[in-house]
Amino acid sequence: MSVGIVMLVHTALGRAEQVARHWAAAGCPVVIHVDKNVAHSAYNSFVQSLADVPHVLFSKRFRCEWGTWGIVAASQSGSELMLAEFPQVRHVYLMSGSCLPLRPVDELIEYLEDRPQTDFIESATTSDVPWTVGGLDQERFTLRFPFSWKRYRFLFDAYVDLQRRLHLTRKMPRGLVPHMGSQWWCLTRQTLSAILEDPERGQIDRYFRQVWIPDESYFQTLARQYSINIESRSLTLSKFDFQGKPHIFYDDHLQLLRRSDCFVARKIWPRAGKIYQAFLTDAATALKRTEPNPGKIDRIFAKAVERRTRGRPGLYMQSRFPNQDWENGATAGPYSVFQGFSELFENFEPWLEKTTGARVHGHLFAPERVEYAGGQTVINGALSDSAKARDYDPNAFLTSLIWNTRGERQCFQFGPRDRQKINWKIAKDSNAQVSVISGAWSVPLFKSNRNFADIRKEAALLQKIENKHLDLLRSPQNKARVRIWTMAEFIEAPMEPLQSILDEIGHASSRRLSEVPKMVDLNGFGQFLQNLKNQGMHPHLMGDFPVEHGSNQSPPAPRKPYLVQ
Repeated sequence: MSVGIVMLVHTALGRAEQVARHWAAAGCPVVIHVDKNVAHSAYNSFVQSLADVPHVLFSKRFRCEWGTWGIVAASQSGSELMLAEFPQVRHVYLMSGSCLPLRPVDELIEYLEDRPQTDFIESATTSDVPWTVGGLDQERFTLRFPFSWKRYRFLFDAYVDLQRRLHLTRKMPRGLVPHMGSQWWCLTRQTLSAILEDPERGQIDRYFRQVWIPDESYFQTLARQYSINIESRSLTLSKFDFQGKPHIFYDDHLQLLRRSDCFVARKIWPRAGKIYQAFLTDAATALKRTEPNPGKIDRIFAKAVERRTRGRPGLYMQSRFPNQDWENGATAGPYSVFQGFSELFENFEPWLEKTTGARVHGHLFAPERVEYAGGQTVINGALSDSAKARDYDPNAFLTSLIWNTRGERQCFQFGPRDRQKINWKIAKDSNAQVSVISGAWSVPLFKSNRNFADIRKEAALLQKIENKHLDLLRSPQNKARVRIWTMAEFIEAPMEPLQSILDEIGHASSRRLSEVPKMVDLNGFGQFLQNLKNQGMHPHLMGDFPVEHGSNQSPPAPRKPYLVQ
């Protein structure tokens, strides 16, 4: 009887009975605390089911709720009964009803007998604990928390805010240094009895009653006062996710638990029959004798946390969808956005598709409908050409399009006439390749047969929209690969920019381009811009266009494109 087990049980009483019998069969006395929230009928049945097992006792019941004093009171009650009724016990092991021994009990007994004066309890100062979730690291000891965080969240937060505003604080009793750690410990009789029989226990208990989550600090702090030798670790395998919630082990974690070399694991799903069968009844499959090393499986848990928080690139999921900028890549793969090219070149889309082998769409964000390649009305992933469905969530539309067509390069046209809500999404997406011929939106106006007053009004509006878009593309937060040319400089030497764009897309042919798509007739375009100026509108995004194309006035010299890495 060198090891005594204190179990805190609140659910799955059948599994708790099975585990208690396993400990008792190996010669370990067991004291069980059953949460007062459990109905009397269920409690009485549970007590009766273990009546035939020697050295199994039940302690005084307390109402246990996460983050409150009841869990500490239950641990104290069970420990006091254990120390009083079983004087041969040298170590007391605290566990929950969902814990399960992974190795033969004899190995745990031998392990602790070789370390008779060692306390196994995770105990670190608040400055050394990186895993607290929800804040209140130091404040959990200096403020009061009379309200339940789970049941009275509004009162909990309001009272914390009130204490902060009034600068209400309190000090630790007799200069104790607060420590934190896992609530699942294994303490020696000497240390545990010193904590429970402390002459100032009444004052200490009153203080910790209003500490937030005292079960992670009460024994962890007091053990530092009395222990001869502390190993700041728990012998129980207990893993938590990024939100501070415990991982639950299911049947498919069986081999993972075998690899941990730990004595006890928490939290086991009550219906994980294979795990309970393997570790409670099959001695041949017991873990080999070795030092407990939960770090061996930390890499697997780290990958699980990364998958949950970051996910796959371009695939949004519940655990990260509400959090802005949590995406692991805004989209699933590279894509290209062309602004002004279809206005400046005839049949640009068929030429680009033939040259690159990519799927080239029209204006995906046109106000009337989604202009899919080939005039399709529905595309991969059942994405329709409905502008209303697309505009409900433009970001999700683009993300879904790239995800559902991954493996195939997507190209589409964009311009100031399109819906602009997608602009920032594209600018922040490192997968986006954006090529802009600024001012090219004016070519359709130049070719239109409309009243000039209407043309001037629309030109002013479109220039304002495009100018705002260019500011986003030049933003320091921009992550897209951006190239910007004015219309004037592009038409002076179109071969070089087109070649650089195709090279980046991944042009299959190694040959240099020998021709470009046919450019629209711009005869008289310079005078058109001058007419806009004469009527009070300054078309500056087109660049330095001569009034008469082909006159004695020299054309603008070609310049290098504006490049945003």
